[in-house]
Amino acid sequence: MNHKTILGLLLGVSLWGVTANAAESAITCDRECLRGQVTQLLYAFLKHDVSKLPVAGTLRVTEDAVEKPLAKVGLVRTVTRLRGFRQDIVDERAGVAGADVVVEESGAPVLLVVRLKVVADKLTEVELVATRSAAEGLIFNIDGLSAPSEAMNYAPRPAQLSTRDEAIQAALHYPAGLNAAKTFADVDAPFAADAYRYENGQVMAGPDCKFAPGCQNISTQSLAIFTRLGDVQTRVVAVDERMGIVWLRMAWGASKRGGDQLTVWESFKVYDGKIHAVEAFMRILPVEKRNGGWE
Repeated sequence: MNHKTILGLLLGVSLWGVTANAAESAITCDRECLRGQVTQLLYAFLKHDVSKLPVAGTLRVTEDAVEKPLAKVGLVRTVTRLRGFRQDIVDERAGVAGADVVVEESGAPVLLVVRLKVVADKLTEVELVATRSAAEGLIFNIDGLSAPSEAMNYAPRPAQLSTRDEAIQAALHYPAGLNAAKTFADVDAPFAADAYRYENGQVMAGPDCKFAPGCQNISTQSLAIFTRLGDVQTRVVAVDERMGIVWLRMAWGASKRGGDQLTVWESFKVYDGKIHAVEAFMRILPVEKRNGGWE
């Protein structure tokens, strides 16, 4: 894939998803309001009662890419504890809030992705994906998810932050590399020298990586295992402009109905023009559910 083709991919995807939809929301819920909406939802699960949540009449909900009424979501009945790990992504411009969290179901840990959309102070969209084991997510390192990382929660100074579009362009080098390159360096992905990647709590690239030879450098580690899995379907989920985080939902694997795809919610920490950290929650889902029904 040449650089002109890669640039076309980056520009095309950036115009899809959150960037295109940001202007549609009636934004009345600020940063703390959006974060609070996530907290309210999690506590509603814990209390097994979602009846008091502020929902719009048009509310749409999916759990593991299956659409259902909010009261029928399985997590409403099963969550018994909220653990200490919670990584928020707040997109004020789009009225979107999300979080990677660890909850429990009767003592058993669950990696949970939550995405909410808020319009006029009411929930209009709820998207949930839960991973309960290595069989469901390939990796399941709960010991690596005791608390959110310092790197992802570093608050860049305003002068360090990229524009919204620049941050998206930086993050989209990642699926561009997975789609056709041998390494991320081949697509000029702007990784910082000490950049790392976590997947379901496991270090899979960066200075502390022991996963495979060469994984200590995320820019030059081999992507052969990924490129064999086929084209990456990518959706821009949210951009936390204050914290410099771009959130992508990616899926790749089988291309035919009936097969399985790896669905990955990947957060990219972008500032000073570089990607400093990549952290992901992931789950295997049927190929027909690769975009979660939110195309």
